[in-house]
Amino acid sequence: MKGRRCFSDKCAFERRSFAPGQHGRSVRYKVSNYGKQLREKQKVRRTYGLLEKQFHNYFERADKKVGVTGEILLQLLECRLDNLVYRLGFAPSRKAARQLVRHRHFMVNSRIVDIPSYQVGPRDIIKVRDKSKNLDCIHASLKDMGQTSELAWLSVNKAALEGELLEYPKRQDIPLSANEQLIVELYSK
Repeated sequence: MKGRRCFSDKCAFERRSFAPGQHGRSVRYKVSNYGKQLREKQKVRRTYGLLEKQFHNYFERADKKVGVTGEILLQLLECRLDNLVYRLGFAPSRKAARQLVRHRHFMVNSRIVDIPSYQVGPRDIIKVRDKSKNLDCIHASLKDMGQTSELAWLSVNKAALEGELLEYPKRQDIPLSANEQLIVELYSK
């Protein structure tokens, strides 16, 4: 069922996987370079749940730093608090992680943080607040996370409901199937 566009028995996409009309099967649209770049940017932007202006600001910050701009951009996005809450397994999705952070369920270095875009640095400890330790969604997510692999740049203590960012992630450690070079080319025009 996963990945289906509609759930009806009479689903048009299931019956015909091509465009409607006389030339539906024969027309092949060639995507331009700009289209490829835009699609990659939109994919990454939607993955992290950002608005256009927010994403552009992250790109500008990455562009000012010394190093490979695309890799730095992904590092900045991965080190957002809402993303790390998701990666540590405290939330089932990034949207849920964002909501948990906004509802003040997490502390960073013993301080309550309710800003999803908060940049977490190396050796920062993300901890579930004492009042929030009995939330069912956090325990269910941690149980489900046991089936997935843990990341080398994160450390999770499930018993204490806390995690730590050990170091900034390298590109090969980020499980994201996107070509960040196309994003850099798009913004460099």
